[in-house]
Amino acid sequence: MTPIPSQPVLGIVLGLAAIASLALVLPFLVKKVEENLEPFFLIMGVSVVTISGLWNRRLVGEALKAPVVIGTLPIGIFQVVLVVGLLIHFFNEPFCNAILRLAKRIGHGPFIFLLIAGFGLLSSVISVILTACLLAEITAALPLHKHEKIKLVVVACFAVALGAVLTPLGEPLSTILVSKLAGPPYHAGFFFPLKVFGFYMIPGVLVIALFGALWLGSQMHAKAGGGIREYPETVWTVVLRAVKVYMFIAALVLLGEGFRPLIVWYFAKIPPGILYWFNTTSAILDNATLTAIEIGPTMSLAQILGIIMGLSIAGGMLIPGNIPNIVAAGRLKIRMKDWAKIGVPLGLAMMAVYFIILYVL
Repeated sequence: MTPIPSQPVLGIVLGLAAIASLALVLPFLVKKVEENLEPFFLIMGVSVVTISGLWNRRLVGEALKAPVVIGTLPIGIFQVVLVVGLLIHFFNEPFCNAILRLAKRIGHGPFIFLLIAGFGLLSSVISVILTACLLAEITAALPLHKHEKIKLVVVACFAVALGAVLTPLGEPLSTILVSKLAGPPYHAGFFFPLKVFGFYMIPGVLVIALFGALWLGSQMHAKAGGGIREYPETVWTVVLRAVKVYMFIAALVLLGEGFRPLIVWYFAKIPPGILYWFNTTSAILDNATLTAIEIGPTMSLAQILGIIMGLSIAGGMLIPGNIPNIVAAGRLKIRMKDWAKIGVPLGLAMMAVYFIILYVL
């Protein structure tokens, strides 16, 4: 890993601040950018690494490898998105019919609750990648209009982000957390995240699922016979979507590394209660990178809890914040502006509630 200067460099600070501002603002103001988020964020990633002067062979290899390899396994986000997409393409009719029959049998409100809660908790076992693919395809099959599907998938992705933290199988954030705390005093093992965060994450997943069921169950019931279901995907669009996801994940790797100087110089020195809110930057940054830099064995459990909760919730606010967001938005063709209309107010409300629980009560 390329070393970072011990003291802030004004030119780097200003350059990175400018890129961060562009990454946040342009997708909302420029339609071409909003329609092409993947290449845009890849350009932003290349820019921040260049400004930081952190280019090296290891980083290039990681950016190329991250979307196609999980740990030491030769399978990653790109392959899962592609394979699930192709399976749904060729078996779309029986898949959709099975989903619709199940929703009708158990009721639309209970179905949405079980969908959100189930995937939220399962994400820690089957990984956020497979969870996101299945969630997006099921949502696409449901008898909901486009704006209601957006609401459902945004709410569900918040639940998935919380649930995935509970084991190292869920997402890289948990894997890095356990690795960083493997030694004394915590001796973190496989069940460490579940023991520390389960009390906060599991009720959160269930409350989000209940909120989604109450909010969207009636809309789904009212339109169940509307003939809304359609499948416009071709093999080419399935492949192209997987390529775009590959590009997005590579961009997140570069963004995480490129912004590392700002995190080391400033974020790591912020008191935990304030850092909790500063971690809303995970809405456009890689959670795993922030975890690797911010978390250490000298921290108290309260500090670790606040950091991970902040990262997990804030990642749901915008499309680049979490892997499930990227996968689901790509499948349902959700624009950044449409995601933010739901994700930002919901994320801020959740962060306020958890802030009261963690730092006030």
